[in-house]
Amino acid sequence: MSFLYLTSTVLKRCIISRSPVLNNYFNKLTRNSSYSSVTTKTVHDVNTNVAKDVILYKYENPKFFKYMNVFAVVQYMFWSYLGVFALKSLRDAPVDKSTITEDTPWFRKINLGENKYRNTLGAIALFVGTGSLAMVWMYTLKSVRYLILNKGGKHVTFVTYTPFGKNRMMKVPIENVCCKESRTQARVQLPVKVKNTMMHYMLDMRGEFKNPLLFDSTAGLSRKW
Repeated sequence: MSFLYLTSTVLKRCIISRSPVLNNYFNKLTRNSSYSSVTTKTVHDVNTNVAKDVILYKYENPKFFKYMNVFAVVQYMFWSYLGVFALKSLRDAPVDKSTITEDTPWFRKINLGENKYRNTLGAIALFVGTGSLAMVWMYTLKSVRYLILNKGGKHVTFVTYTPFGKNRMMKVPIENVCCKESRTQARVQLPVKVKNTMMHYMLDMRGEFKNPLLFDSTAGLSRKW
């Protein structure tokens, strides 16, 4: 018996046994208290054998990924052009050392058209453009849009964003999913690892957990392989 129930019983018997208004109030309060204590659930009480597909997590932000990938493509084109320009257009112009003084800027002391400088600048520009595009694409492909618990509770489906606006789906057994951090402790993103895949899938905490307890008892568990 809860403390609230015992207190209400004593008060009804000792003080307000003759007041029907207060008697009804305490009866209502007691029923509400009993109901809340009975309906409290934990992950151990959740039935994961669902009768149909259930959305565990949802994050709708397609415009962000669209603009981010457009920016990445523009950056790739810019750096690629810069790299090709450096490799093909920089001319060998030897520096006249007799004109160099202590006040001469450092860039006037370097012959950018020399092979070692020209090739280095071109390679760096191409690396920056390709690397930035690859990082943005990888981040997009690992950002979860929907996390769905499939019928029966044995598999989950990851629906992620793609660089070109479509969805990418991957269905995996639930035992191959490991959540690296507690949902209640994550602040920015919640990393989820899928066995035999590179990197982590990311659940943005600005998204919505549609069934928190069901998530915690399925995809939200930490597993050791």
